[in-house]
Amino acid sequence: MCNFFEVDTTMQTTFLTRISFAFAFVVAAASARAVDLPDFTQLVEKNAPAVVNVQATQTDEATSAQGDIDDQDVPEIFKRFFGPGGRSPHGGGGERRSLGSGFIISADGYVLTNNHVVEGADEILVKLSDRRELEAKIVGTDKESDVALLKVTATGLPTVALGDSSKLKPGQWVVAIGSPFGLDHSITHGVVSYVGRSNGGADQQYVPFIQTDVPINRGNSGGPLFNLDGQVVGINSQIFSNTGGYMGVSFAIPISVAMNTVEQLKSSGHVSRGMIGVGIQAVTREFAKTLGLPSTSGALVMSVAPGSSADKADIKVQDVILSYNGHPIDQTSDLPLLVGNTKPGTKADVKLFRDGKTLTVPLTVGELPRDKSTLASLTTESGKNQNRLGISVEDLNAEQRKQLGVKDQGVVITDLSGAARRSALQPGDVVLMVNRKQVKTAQEFDNAVKDVKEGDSAMLLVKRGDATQFVAIAAPKPKDRG
Repeated sequence: MCNFFEVDTTMQTTFLTRISFAFAFVVAAASARAVDLPDFTQLVEKNAPAVVNVQATQTDEATSAQGDIDDQDVPEIFKRFFGPGGRSPHGGGGERRSLGSGFIISADGYVLTNNHVVEGADEILVKLSDRRELEAKIVGTDKESDVALLKVTATGLPTVALGDSSKLKPGQWVVAIGSPFGLDHSITHGVVSYVGRSNGGADQQYVPFIQTDVPINRGNSGGPLFNLDGQVVGINSQIFSNTGGYMGVSFAIPISVAMNTVEQLKSSGHVSRGMIGVGIQAVTREFAKTLGLPSTSGALVMSVAPGSSADKADIKVQDVILSYNGHPIDQTSDLPLLVGNTKPGTKADVKLFRDGKTLTVPLTVGELPRDKSTLASLTTESGKNQNRLGISVEDLNAEQRKQLGVKDQGVVITDLSGAARRSALQPGDVVLMVNRKQVKTAQEFDNAVKDVKEGDSAMLLVKRGDATQFVAIAAPKPKDRG
C-alpha cells in the first residue's frame, strides 16, 4: 500500500521546477520595477550646493505700507508660501521675516528666487550650503512673472544647469530642492501633471505654469524644479490648496519665462510685455449660441482700448478671437500668455469671428504699460424705468460719467426682476452695450432691448468698478411672464 505522503519522483521534480520558475519570475519582475524607478542621489549631490535659503527682513512700517499686496490678486485657493510663520513677527525689534528658497545661476553671485519672497524687504540674506551667509541686493523684480534676481558678492560659487522647459511633457519625473518650514536642502519628487496652466491670478496671467504633484510647502517658494538630467526647468511658486497645506497640486514658473525676465532685468531694469489692448472673457455655451459659434473656444472681446493695436486693427467689442499669430485660442487664458510673451513692435495676425464670419486682421503688438490705473465704482438710488428684460436703468449724469470714465456710453442699473434678478447683474452696474449697440440713455437701452426676440438672449456689456464683462440675459417668452 502506498503511503499517503509518498510522491512520484517525476511529479515532485515538476512541482519543484514550477516553484523555482515562479520565484525567479517574481524576482525578475521586482528587479525590473526597481530598474524603472529613478535614483535621484547623483542629481541631488551635484545640484544641492547651488540651492540656497533666502531670508528677507522688513520693518513693520514697510510691511504696513505695502500690506499683502502680492497676494491680493491671487485667488484664495492658490497659496504662495514663505517659511515658518509666513510674515509673522520673529522676535522683537519691529521686524518681520520671510523664508524662501533660491538657486545660483552664475558663479559670480546671481541668484534667482520668487518676487513674493523678497518684495518690500529691507535686508536679504542668502544662506549657502556651506553655511556662509551673504547679504544680497535686488537687481530687479517682476511681479507679473513672480521672479526676482538677486546678487551676492562672491566668486567661484556652485551653479545649476538650466534646461529647456518647453520640452517638458506630462508624466515626466521632476525633483524639487528647497527649504520647506526652514528645513534646508529637503528633496521632494513627483511628475509633471500639466504644462501651460493658467492659475487665474490677475497678476500672473502671463505665466504658463508647470503643474506637478511634487510636495511643496512653506519655504519652498523660489526653489528650483529639476528634470532627470539635473537641469532646472522651473521655479517653484505656488500650490493649489483650500487648507493652507499641500494637497497634491503645485505650480512652477517655466525657466524659459524666468530667464527672459532675467535678461530684461539685467539690461533695462524692467520687463517689457506685449499688449494689443483688448479686455476678454470666456465664451460660454449661451454666448456661443447667441453669436452663432460652433464651439466655446476663443476669447470674447468685451472692451477695446482707444488708440491700441486692436483699435487700429479695427477689432470690435463682441468679436471672438479664435487664434493669435497661428496659435489657436482654446480657452481665454491662452491669449494673454501669447500676447504678453510677444516682443512689442512685432507684427501679428489675429483671426476673428464676427457676425457669423471669420476674418484675419494684421496688427503691430504694443507694449503693456507698467502703471495700471483704477477706476472708481458707482452707486445710485433705485429707479422705475423697467424694460422687458426686467432691468431698470437710469441715465448717468456728467459727474458720474467722469468718475467712471464712460464719456459717450452707459446707463446705470437701478433695479432687477425676473430672470435678471437671478443673473450676475446687480444694481449699480453700468450697461455699456446691448448686443452690438452702444447705449447712452435709458431710452436707447429700451430700444435696443426691443430688438431682442422672445426666447433669445441679449448680450449686455457691463462695467462694475474697474472690471468689464459680458452678461447674457434671456428675453422671456409670453408664457414665462407674469
